[in-house]
Parts: sequence; structure tokens; C-alpha cells
Amino acid sequence: MRQTEAANTGAEPRTRPRWWTELPLILLVYGCYTAGRLLARGDVTSAVDHGLAILRVEQALYLNAEHPLNRLFTAEPWIGVPADFWYASLHYLVTPAVLVWLFRSRAEHYRAARTWLMTSTFIGLIGFTLLPTCPPRLLAPGHGFVDTMAHYSAYGWWGSEASAPRGMGGMTNQYAAMPSLHVGWALFCGVMLWKCGRTRWARIAAIGYPLLTAIVVMGTANHYFLDAVAGAAVMGAGLLLAPYVTRAATAARLRIAAWAAPLRAAGNAGPAPIVSDGCQTSAGERIPRQRESRLDPAAGTDASPSEAGDGAAAPAR
Repeated sequence: MRQTEAANTGAEPRTRPRWWTELPLILLVYGCYTAGRLLARGDVTSAVDHGLAILRVEQALYLNAEHPLNRLFTAEPWIGVPADFWYASLHYLVTPAVLVWLFRSRAEHYRAARTWLMTSTFIGLIGFTLLPTCPPRLLAPGHGFVDTMAHYSAYGWWGSEASAPRGMGGMTNQYAAMPSLHVGWALFCGVMLWKCGRTRWARIAAIGYPLLTAIVVMGTANHYFLDAVAGAAVMGAGLLLAPYVTRAATAARLRIAAWAAPLRAAGNAGPAPIVSDGCQTSAGERIPRQRESRLDPAAGTDASPSEAGDGAAAPAR
């Protein structure tokens, strides 16, 4: 019934997504995300200027959440160390876990969610490229920030260069602070948990995970408050653009299918089968000379002309 309705309306029939097509797509986007961070390094002077400009804007707006949180995380290891683990790992664990959960258990929401996440990520990459920003932890010590990940590096796998493993700091862009995709991806997870989760714990995680992530990125001095706001704004823009991206992708897929259909038909077509091999058949026959086999010798003159076929003579009276 659904396929018939889709054919009548001209809409593309909805099918369950396949993991062997989704996984390469997600890996491609993640590869673009990583490559974009590496390519959009920018020069240090511009990145520092952008970071100081954000601080001045926050001071003008009387926003100063970063300093007290950073002092608390630095003074209390029982808070700072878990926060560093949170920042270094959950960004890359929770988001894929939510996608897998949607794929397996909420397939009707998966495609829209995946398109929203990917669209927002590409918008964030544009932000990294156009506005390289020095995070608070890399500003001069006079600005009052402490890099908690360097401060507590003995407790984890990271070194003094962002959240990368020791010796691999050169493979990451430390000036990709604006917008904060840590906050953006956490907001995505929270929205999907709230929308699709059916338990009280899912609702609690939907609120707690984005909120705690925003606190962590500021307390570890990896992002400004306005970076977190920009991360939420990027997700909002991606949510608005996702339907247009979906329609464009569907139209492109249909054009490719229409272009490839004649080629497939030509490849599958074979020579026309020869049925009669030059012999004519009469009505009701499936193969030539069928009438001889249909005459029953025992019937004698009782066989009717119609049963005997067009070429049989009428019995003598």
C-alpha cells in the first residue's frame, strides 16, 4: 500500500537505511571535519586577536562565566580531572552512540537527524575557516586562564596541546574554538534524546549532557561562553537548512537514477526469443503443429471442425 501511494504521488518510497551506505557517509563527514580543522589553522596573530575581541564583547555584556569556572576546575582536581576526560572523550563517543541508537531503534527519525548533524558540522567548518580563534587557555597568562588539560596531563592520555594524545598535538587545530562543536553536538544529542527517548533517564540525559558540556568547555578554558552560544546557533541554522539539503540530495539521486536507467535497460536486454521459427500458428495454439497432437484418432468422425483446427475437412454425411 505504501509503495502504491508513493508511486501515485510521485514521492520517493521510504526505505530503512542501510548501514553499508550510512557508515561511509558518516566517515566522509568526519574526515572532512578533521581535515577542515587541520587546513583552517590560520595565523596565530589573527587567532589571538579574535579571542581577545570575544573577551571584550563579553566584558561589554557583563558576561564572565569562564574565569570562575576555570579557577574552580584548577583548584579542585576531583572536578578538573573528570572534566578533562569529559572534554577529551565524550565528544567522540556519545554522538556516534546516539546515531547508532537512532539507526537501530528509531529509524523513522534517523535520516533527518543525520542530515541535521552533517549540515551543522559543515557550517561549523566554515566558521573555523573564516574565524580562527585562540581559546582562553592559549592566551597570555595575564588574562587569568589556566589550561586544565596541561595542568592535569599526568592523569590522562593528552599532553599540553589540546585533547590530542601525547605527541600528536600537531595533528589538531588548536584555534578552532569558534563555534564550539562540542556544545553543538551535545545539543544535538540532547534534542534527539528528548524527542525519541521514552524513559525518565533519557529526559534527564537530554538536559544534563548539553548543559554539563557547556560548563566543561568553559571550565577547562577550551572555549568562551560566546563559543558555546555560537555552537547552539550553528545547530539551529543546520536544523533550518536540513530539509532543503534533504530535498536537494533526493533530487540529485533521482536524476542520477533516471540517467542510469536506460543504460541498465540496454545492458539487461537480450535477443528476442524465436517462438515459431518461421511457422504460422492459429488461434488457441501455443506452439506450431499443435493441431496434429490435439486430434484424437479414436474420436474418428465425431471430432468437430473447431477441435480439429482450421485445416481439417468436414466429415461426410
